Amino acid sequence: MSVRPPQSLARPTFSGFNVLEYELMAERADALGRHGLKVEKVLERLKVDAGPGCEPKLREDLLDSAADAVWAFFIQREICGLRDQRDIIRRYEIPKAVLARVGIVRKSGP
Repeated sequence: MSVRPPQSLARPTFSGFNVLEYELMAERADALGRHGLKVEKVLERLKVDAGPGCEPKLREDLLDSAADAVWAFFIQREICGLRDQRDIIRRYEIPKAVLARVGIVRKSGP
């Protein structure tokens, strides 16, 4: 009679797929972090530069860039499997003016 250790104590076997999946997960997490930092920066700039007395064109441009950054962040979160955005909206204090513009495709050029 032979005795073998439980499967939980056995050495994990790494196939090429597991290594690739691990690398993809790490890349997704890194991208998510980069997008989060970008959202923080653009929202801070919006708070500082688009205050009272700001010219309307600058405010519109800041709102558009903030909406684009937030949209990219939402998409990256969905790629990572995080579908609920309510916590992020509260945590980053994303203004309603920005949320109203998320996902809007603007015309570029003349």
